[in-house]
Amino acid sequence: MLRTPTGGAGHGTAAAGDRPMSIGAVLGHLRDEFPEVTISKIRFLESEGLVEPSRTPSGYRKFTARDVERLALVLRMQRDHYLPLKVIREQLDALERGERVQLPAQGPQRELFDGSWDPEAERPSSGRIGRAALLAAAEVSEEELAEWESYGLLTPDGDGAYEPEAVTVARMVAELGRFGLEPRHLRAMKASADRDAGLVEQVVAPLRRHRNPQTRAHAEATTKELVTLSVRLHAALVQTALGVRLH
Repeated sequence: MLRTPTGGAGHGTAAAGDRPMSIGAVLGHLRDEFPEVTISKIRFLESEGLVEPSRTPSGYRKFTARDVERLALVLRMQRDHYLPLKVIREQLDALERGERVQLPAQGPQRELFDGSWDPEAERPSSGRIGRAALLAAAEVSEEELAEWESYGLLTPDGDGAYEPEAVTVARMVAELGRFGLEPRHLRAMKASADRDAGLVEQVVAPLRRHRNPQTRAHAEATTKELVTLSVRLHAALVQTALGVRLH
């Protein structure tokens, strides 16, 4: 039986109860912890065999609370430890067999969900990852990454390292590629993101320069809130423009 986490992130998934859920309802439960998750992402994880919802006679997916917890586990292992899907599948299979699994963290390894696991404590102190780690975590080739860099979708620093979010960017660029969207098509999205970042910086820059430490700390909280609102606004505007509802 799959062992689920005790405490910590992901508490919202337990609210699903035992009622079968549609994929839209699953998205709603996961979005609190994983704002970037999409229906396309859930379908992709299903196609990779990481979750197996039942189907109604008419073909609609029906997910259980256990399915939602399993999806949350997959997303946490991708987000917090940059694990490729093959490794995640092996971890989940081991958990299904009742084994205690260790994560391949960069720091001291800790048993998965043993009550002492702290994702933030296991991230690199610099908050950045190397090129090889990015390629492995995003499951992309050197040629793909080089092409994305040529279009400005990903940019390493002077030491050749990347922000942790580069993993998410790479995975999403790869997923969009499955629908025929090439890097050249995504430059407008990058430009829009840069403009949004500029707007946020205008708001928080005075707070960051303040001499009061509490005010500077408030700047970071404000930045995170503005980013969340910007992402939700962008998603809502795209949905409105297309006349679609995700759930």
